[in-house]
Amino acid sequence: MRKYILSFIVFLVFVNVKNSFAQIKYTPVYKTYRVAIIAPLYLDSVFAGYHLKSENSIPKYIIGGADFVQGAELALDTINLHGRHVEAFIYDSKSVAQPLPALISSGKLDNIDLIIGSVKPPEYYQLAQFALQKNIPFISATYPNDGGIRQNPDLLIVNSTLKAHCEGIFSYILQKHGGDHIYIVHKKNDNRIDNYFKEINFVDGKPLLKIKEIVPDSSISSNELRYLVDTTKPVVIIGASLNQAFSKKLADACYPIALINQVSLIGMPNWDGFACWYNNTYMGFPIRFTTPHYLAKDNTFGKYLYDKYLQLYNIEPSEMVEKGFGITYNFTSILINHPGFFMQNINDTSYAPFHDFNFRPVYFGNTPQPDYYENKHLFIMQILNGEISREW
Repeated sequence: MRKYILSFIVFLVFVNVKNSFAQIKYTPVYKTYRVAIIAPLYLDSVFAGYHLKSENSIPKYIIGGADFVQGAELALDTINLHGRHVEAFIYDSKSVAQPLPALISSGKLDNIDLIIGSVKPPEYYQLAQFALQKNIPFISATYPNDGGIRQNPDLLIVNSTLKAHCEGIFSYILQKHGGDHIYIVHKKNDNRIDNYFKEINFVDGKPLLKIKEIVPDSSISSNELRYLVDTTKPVVIIGASLNQAFSKKLADACYPIALINQVSLIGMPNWDGFACWYNNTYMGFPIRFTTPHYLAKDNTFGKYLYDKYLQLYNIEPSEMVEKGFGITYNFTSILINHPGFFMQNINDTSYAPFHDFNFRPVYFGNTPQPDYYENKHLFIMQILNGEISREW
């Protein structure tokens, strides 16, 4: 089924997507809004003309970009244009025939009103620089990093950076567990996350929370951890690691203690991808993590997307499909409903199909303009008995 999805995408790209995805024949009342959707499709690697080079399998590395574009297409087909007209253009960020620098130098993006990119470096840097030069809002949809970019107020980072996740965890603990015993555990010589928490905790020169640091030499056992934490009050442990093996060892150490005492383990945003949480090893013990993307089961748009995608492609929409749909629907709606004032209305929640965004300016120095805008709206999720649900 993925073969047919990709065949549809390559057809759209070859015809340059001249018409609105919405396929609604309105006579434009206002200006025509031009949106560029840019994602890694690797079309030159997969297709020969209009035909797949291999009929047996689709390379896994192209699925994420293809799914994102499919979600974006369905979003553009769903938006109520209210008499306005939108032209959408899909570009392959990994094109060999027309790489992104050549696309930019050709002038094809000069008249674009909004760029939505599911890209990583180097294309991330190229689009950010171009967006700044042309004063075009660039929505970085999926890259969870600022990449060191500074003084670019046209850049919006949707997939929050690691520091923003630490800020979200800190806020959650401050509000829900401020009176508990709090510990942060990290590997030796791996203190980046610990440094983020220290910076956040000491923002006013004195600590808001009393957080004790635990740095095991290699691994940590339950007996060792039991002597290092004070269980006279509920215990909160921050797993300050992106490494799966270390995170599992920490959970293994916490679990026996949690059977007797109240222990909460909060991990990092990539923990949801660790297979070890889903084998029922930690029955009754929730593993928590943060995410900027959440789709409630009773969400109307979510049900529409699920049913429509299943109807069209006989497959359930992936998270990348959801992100392509939600981000494209939200920001294209803001673009057409706030003509000329897009950046002033980036937090208008009227058009968010799945969940709200909360973009805040980020400053790294005493500059009059932000270095970029970042989505600070994060959810605390939990994996309990192999199932994911929202905790906060």
